[in-house]
Amino acid sequence: MPASKSNFTQAVRERVAEVVVGQDIVVERMMIALLTGGHLLLLGVPGTAKTLLVNAVAKAVDLKFSRVQFTIDMLPSDILGSEILDQAAGTFRIHKGPVFTNLLLADEINRAAPKVQSALLEAMQERKVSIGNASHPLPVPFLVIATQNPIEQAGTFELPEAQLDRFMLCHRLNYPTAIQEEEVLRRQLKMGLKRTEGGAMPKTAFDMIAGEPVCHLNDLVGAMEAVQNVHVSDVFMKHCVEFVRLTREHPAIELGCSPRAGLAIVQAARARAFVHDRDFVVPEDLFQLAEDVVLHRMRLSYEALAEGKKPGAVLDEMLKKLG
Repeated sequence: MPASKSNFTQAVRERVAEVVVGQDIVVERMMIALLTGGHLLLLGVPGTAKTLLVNAVAKAVDLKFSRVQFTIDMLPSDILGSEILDQAAGTFRIHKGPVFTNLLLADEINRAAPKVQSALLEAMQERKVSIGNASHPLPVPFLVIATQNPIEQAGTFELPEAQLDRFMLCHRLNYPTAIQEEEVLRRQLKMGLKRTEGGAMPKTAFDMIAGEPVCHLNDLVGAMEAVQNVHVSDVFMKHCVEFVRLTREHPAIELGCSPRAGLAIVQAARARAFVHDRDFVVPEDLFQLAEDVVLHRMRLSYEALAEGKKPGAVLDEMLKKLG
């Protein structure tokens, strides 16, 4: 097991660290998503390296990668694909959209209209797409990493609960520390110019992403198999069930978590144990992952919000009951 870990997770972490300063927790969450096939939603203000992180991970692992910039005028066919009339042959042919990939970066997903978000639901849940009268399976593995700007609401649409529930994890990015921010500036000053066709322009962090991957599909599959062998005790599963049920019984919560939340905790805990070089899960995995698994799946009641209660504070109350 340590060999698999060093061959995959450590190699990806080191490659990403060449481009992105800090954000170790975010990289860990992305590794968990890759190892479990679960979808990941990243919340953060502009400039916190959300898109750069996904690009760096995609280039580090030899996977097919697509990026879609969501806009208000986007149509479902812009993501899924469509039937196109071949006038010469007199038949329709299928034009596959960017969703036919291994890793789909859905940039600013909340800018898409509800019709587009609904079209993405089938792909995220069933790993297939309906175009015309036919259903088409998506490549394996298939993973959606979406980004969302939580502070800018103009021209955005709130993600429906059904779609939020499809995301295994929802991680909230923080600003870098002062030391990390100094390192970002230091790296930028050393990048120099990018020269093409007689012209030049300053390089960005995206230009520093290495082209050659450090891991391939067979390395990812091997790591995923190792994750399936991570031991989950009956006691841990009971704690997961108790925790999820607390979200349905807490007086401040109007909408609690579905059984999918319990599945997400168990699978994510397995992957986190693997990333931390363990072949068994521990209570720390549950406590560390609780915020990312639960907060986007529960909704406080109107009365609780009127009293000034925050979802994070309610979550802490429930975790203390478990502890």
